[in-house]
Amino acid sequence: MKLQYHTKSHSKYLIKYHLIIVCKYRKKLLQWDIDTDIKNIIFDISKMEDTKFDIEVMETDNDHIHLLIDCEPNISATSIVSRLKQISTIRIWKLYKEELLKEFWVENTFWSDWYFVCSIWEANDKTIRKYIEEQW
Repeated sequence: MKLQYHTKSHSKYLIKYHLIIVCKYRKKLLQWDIDTDIKNIIFDISKMEDTKFDIEVMETDNDHIHLLIDCEPNISATSIVSRLKQISTIRIWKLYKEELLKEFWVENTFWSDWYFVCSIWEANDKTIRKYIEEQW
């Protein structure tokens, strides 16, 4: 498989992250219809005009979501995670307020503070892609 490097005026790069975001308290919130909506929301966030990353693969498990992200070198993994968590929490609460109030009666939250991220290189891309796709 030939790698697709990105080219800018003064750089050539390929930066990919395997990212895992976990539901608060490991609640199994991604097993009802909410999983499709959360995936759509996260995909929509990645397509916003000022976003500098693309989601190549995304899949949910009962209490977490895996993503394979391709990003520009001037954006940090932390800023990607923050953006995804903040915007998706607001949007998912608008869609599922009644259901989420039963789970989080003190605060409007959805994601844990914890996350996992690792950079991947060409040898791992296929393996990680397969792993994410097989989550469901």
